[in-house]
Amino acid sequence: MKTYEDLLEIADNEREKQLFTYNAISEYKSSKHYLEARKAREYYERRNVTIMKYQKVLFKLSGEAVPDYYSACYKFRNGFFPFFVRQEVSYLLGNGVTFNNEETKEKLGGKKFDTMMMNLAKKALWGGAAYGFVNYDRIDVFSALEFVPLYGEEDGALHAGIRFWQIAPDKPMRATLYEEDGYTEYIERRANREDKPTFEVLKEKQNYIQTVRETQADGVEIIDGKNYPGFPIVPLYANDSSNRQSDFEGLQEKIDGYDLIQSGLANDLDDASVIYWTIKNSGGMDDVDLAKFVERMRVIKAATVDDDGSQAEAHTLDVPYQGKEAMLANLRNSIYDDAMAVDTKAIAGGSITATAIRGLYTNLDLKTDDFEACVNDFIYAVLDLLEIEDAPKYKRNPVINKAEDTQVVLSAAQYLDDRTVLEKLPFLTPDEIETILEEREKEDMSRYENDEGGAVNGDGEETGA
Repeated sequence: MKTYEDLLEIADNEREKQLFTYNAISEYKSSKHYLEARKAREYYERRNVTIMKYQKVLFKLSGEAVPDYYSACYKFRNGFFPFFVRQEVSYLLGNGVTFNNEETKEKLGGKKFDTMMMNLAKKALWGGAAYGFVNYDRIDVFSALEFVPLYGEEDGALHAGIRFWQIAPDKPMRATLYEEDGYTEYIERRANREDKPTFEVLKEKQNYIQTVRETQADGVEIIDGKNYPGFPIVPLYANDSSNRQSDFEGLQEKIDGYDLIQSGLANDLDDASVIYWTIKNSGGMDDVDLAKFVERMRVIKAATVDDDGSQAEAHTLDVPYQGKEAMLANLRNSIYDDAMAVDTKAIAGGSITATAIRGLYTNLDLKTDDFEACVNDFIYAVLDLLEIEDAPKYKRNPVINKAEDTQVVLSAAQYLDDRTVLEKLPFLTPDEIETILEEREKEDMSRYENDEGGAVNGDGEETGA
């Protein structure tokens, strides 16, 4: 895998940089990190690859295996993994990120910053890492499937990277090489589709921050440019694992097992829902012939038995499903435990106290604490690039017993200031808290002016003493 030092060795040779960019992308696509991220995204998008590839087979008398197109073959794809990712992201970032200085969020893109953070966090959790490109007044998000990181061999920090994309396999690839002193855009050219693809410069290296002037005569003209004090692409990791591990790691086998057992149970119930058949004196029939016989009985409700003395008898069957149901329940609990997620069925089952709910959230809190540290690292790095002094704050978004929690807060309200009381109330978002405080401040000011200078009307205008 290519590193930042490999890039530095050919920094002054543009043709070598083109070859380096193409080779770095090719090597990255065959790396373990890329392949794991691609598989995790399939499960995140509910394309569970194992069950989708599953095919029942029959055997002929010769021993040849052929696909079974005659019996039921359900392929249930469960959405455990996307639920786990969305639950963790919503739990931490569902109420948005707030800062001590209100202007900070506006500099980061305003409300769009919260949407960007949730998108970035989801891509980080299934991909092991995602990347935010500080692009002047916004942050663009790159997933692990479209960005080649170039880390330093000595410090392990991200010093350069390559974003690549392609709308179809038979179409040209585009790539952008991001370096600390600017970025260069490349495009793949193929005079003949049989030739080996190569990159050519589409746009020469440019600064990240450009000052432009637009005139009617000359159009848009770049008159100045500068760069950030550091590399403007910041990684967000899913956890503190040294190998930037995806949250999908270790879950696939159990998710596959659940899919297969649940699908197999449905197949058994479907195949045996009415009757099964025994055919006497049918030694010449192989599995394929028997399957065709059963399929014909299902569709036409009649079939012929050609052999002399052969006889078909129908029987009813009760499928022993209890064992599979118990295994599915055990697997579900195990999957939730491994994912450190909250099974909301346990909360929705009836009346439950706030203390019991907090106990159910213990594992999710532990996992989210780890991820929050990664999110903090990302945000602090972005703030450093923009030379902003501030700190992020989060209000977690659990399923709670709001009535009980509200009662506890109000019972202690006399000992707390207004802001603390509002922040502790479970049904208020950070934005709503700020609005309430602003309205209270206006009311207090209006009341003060009234005491000092006379009455005020409904619009807050003084009407006289």
